[in-house]
Amino acid sequence: MAINKTLGNLFKGDKVIWMVFFFLCLISAIEVFSASSSLTYKGGSYLAPIVKHLGILFLGIVFMVFTVNIPCRYFKVLTPILMLISSLTLAWVSLAGPTTNGAQRWISLLGLQFQPSELGKGTLVLAVAQILSATQTGNGADKKALKIIAIASAFIVPFIFIENLSTAVLLCVVVYMMMILGRVPVAQLGKILGVVVVLAGSLLAFVLIFGHTKPTNTQEQGFTETVTEEKTDKSSFAKIFHRADTWKSRIFKFVKHEEVPPEKFDLDKDAQVGHANIAIASSNIIGQGPGNSVQRDFLSQAFSDFIYAVIIEEMGIFGAIFVALLYVVLLFRTGKIAKRCENNFPPFLAMGLALLLVTQALFNMCVAVGLVPVTGQPLPLISKGGTSTIINCIFIGAIISVSRTAKKAENVAKSGETEKK
Repeated sequence: MAINKTLGNLFKGDKVIWMVFFFLCLISAIEVFSASSSLTYKGGSYLAPIVKHLGILFLGIVFMVFTVNIPCRYFKVLTPILMLISSLTLAWVSLAGPTTNGAQRWISLLGLQFQPSELGKGTLVLAVAQILSATQTGNGADKKALKIIAIASAFIVPFIFIENLSTAVLLCVVVYMMMILGRVPVAQLGKILGVVVVLAGSLLAFVLIFGHTKPTNTQEQGFTETVTEEKTDKSSFAKIFHRADTWKSRIFKFVKHEEVPPEKFDLDKDAQVGHANIAIASSNIIGQGPGNSVQRDFLSQAFSDFIYAVIIEEMGIFGAIFVALLYVVLLFRTGKIAKRCENNFPPFLAMGLALLLVTQALFNMCVAVGLVPVTGQPLPLISKGGTSTIINCIFIGAIISVSRTAKKAENVAKSGETEKK
């Protein structure tokens, strides 16, 4: 009895969100263990990758439980502090961060790798939630809300954009959806769409003009492929926009997609996409069974960017649908929690974080099945990660904290009605 009470005190809040979280963690433990064959081979230890991942998950759960027990109103106090930390660390990683896989996204802190963009995403959602709640009127958000949100975004988005275009786009999409929920004037939302179209066109033109690619006509293979060249220009311009090559290569590969016979497909050139397609095709509806993936040995990011392809291969279509439904349940359950809130800030925060997690999951799953270009977005709470896993756990903790606030408000309202009767 005492144990049940202790657990009840620790795991407070919405039980459905808790269940979704633990299902995602369970799937993560199984699939990361299965998909980490390349790490096992490199490290020479069969258990080391999964032990490390479970340790990070456990640490994330600790941070999550701590966050759950923070009253929602105190998150507002953290906004200016987190904005300062996020801006400084993002600027730091852009200027002095080590380069990994052609991008500067991580900094080392006390021997641990830290990805400031993960903190920056949550910080901006927190700031936008606070701005929308503070500017609400009887007819929706005040017109000045858009200007303040733009200023807040300017401290976060440009730094992320330089090194990780897909994350910057993801964050902007989430902020836009939050503004729709916050009832920002329709005229302003329309103007934003117009500006986005112009900027997207300008960005595409920039990538096509300044991105370096080397067209290679592989006649013997029956298709044309674009290969990215290494840039040798060490100017400041090149350092800031060196990702243009990668962006152009990915755009070309996606837009110029040609049907290639399996026997002529060059797996050396398009290994990730090719092996992801093989994984999906070999799932045979019911899957190969947990731990029986073959393509995990060939996918360079099987435990991260392409873990959904491994899930499909091992768990089949039904397993893939179940994983997708977990994110859908997370979003709709958060929406139900938001409707129960009395104040403006908690629902905006909860919905912003849920949209962030679910939209990123959608990006990852669409990449795995070939619906969008490769973006490098991990599957939240399932992919192997360090900073991202811990911070995503904190996001879930904040959502559950909001559910506690909403539940308390409901209980107070019910007790008031009882007293009146």
